[in-house]
Amino acid sequence: MASHSDSSSSAGSQRRGVRNPAARATATDKYSVLLPTYNERENLPLIVWLLVKSFEESGNNYEIIVIDDGSPDGTQEVAQQLEKIYGPDKILLRPRAKKLGLGTAYIHGMQHATGNFIIIMDADLSHHPKFIPEFIRKQKEGNFDIVSGTRYKGNGGVYGWDLKRKIIRVANFLTQILLRPGVSDLTGSFRLYRKEVLQKLMEKCVSKGYVFQMEMIVRARQLNFTIGEVPISFVDRVYGESKLGGNEIVSFLKGLLTLFATT
Repeated sequence: MASHSDSSSSAGSQRRGVRNPAARATATDKYSVLLPTYNERENLPLIVWLLVKSFEESGNNYEIIVIDDGSPDGTQEVAQQLEKIYGPDKILLRPRAKKLGLGTAYIHGMQHATGNFIIIMDADLSHHPKFIPEFIRKQKEGNFDIVSGTRYKGNGGVYGWDLKRKIIRVANFLTQILLRPGVSDLTGSFRLYRKEVLQKLMEKCVSKGYVFQMEMIVRARQLNFTIGEVPISFVDRVYGESKLGGNEIVSFLKGLLTLFATT
């Protein structure tokens, strides 16, 4: 099946009957940022400040939804303080009792989201909010269903990666060979979705862990959703411990083979 990337912008526009999507008014658009957290007490105030700064400077309407999975380090208490500082209309803490997985965190967050666009990103400062205005511009320019940050295209890049993350980069390369998705970065988790598109993809995806992000793009291709890409810089976390371990890498490779066999 032919994939849909930046080159499909005109087709996506025609499909929806929009002559010039980049010129559409943005006054009614709202962006809901979903921030799944677990032990991110040090990082959360910084990422929220950067997000608020980015949205305020760009003039885009937004809300930030923190989905904390019972962090024992006081992340929820920090989120409650941020609610008081920025207001409950901008910072929404929607916790869960324990770690239940990334996919269900997005589903939980979407239930509380009032925006018509959803932005997913990591809360550990590896994804810089300064790229969000470019995501929004790219979406308007091509009327894309999804805009994905890419570390492997244009001036995108990675910094501070250890051996385990370099293995994931190799896995991303293998994915390109096996699945031919037409997108340069399948394992990234910095993306913008139309809300209804993300809802449809969540209904289709069955993977857990790090392979989940990859399956989202593969299913998007199957459903003929259009995808744009924006080069980003990925910086490994500054505070806290990485949640990427050996078991996650093995699960990723197993998931890749499963997708190859079933798509």
